[in-house]
Amino acid sequence: MAYVIAEPCVGTKDNSCTEVCPVDCIHPTPDEPDYDKVEQLYIDPDECIDCDACVEACPVDAIFAEDQIPDEWTSFVDKNIKYFEAA
Repeated sequence: MAYVIAEPCVGTKDNSCTEVCPVDCIHPTPDEPDYDKVEQLYIDPDECIDCDACVEACPVDAIFAEDQIPDEWTSFVDKNIKYFEAA
């Protein structure tokens, strides 16, 4: 099970989570070409090792375990998956 970035990240894109991720599975990073084109960050579900480091680092509490995401933000599970399918 991967972690998912939800609505509180939209428009924020604080990079604290990318800095602590041991497997670099959160994208886009500021040095990637699509960083300015997307409204939030995403976690690659195939790369995430469920370490929980990003959850603690997120200043806007936008990251949840996939099975613990609030009902109003469940659409972000698919949104995260689709970001990496399109890449």
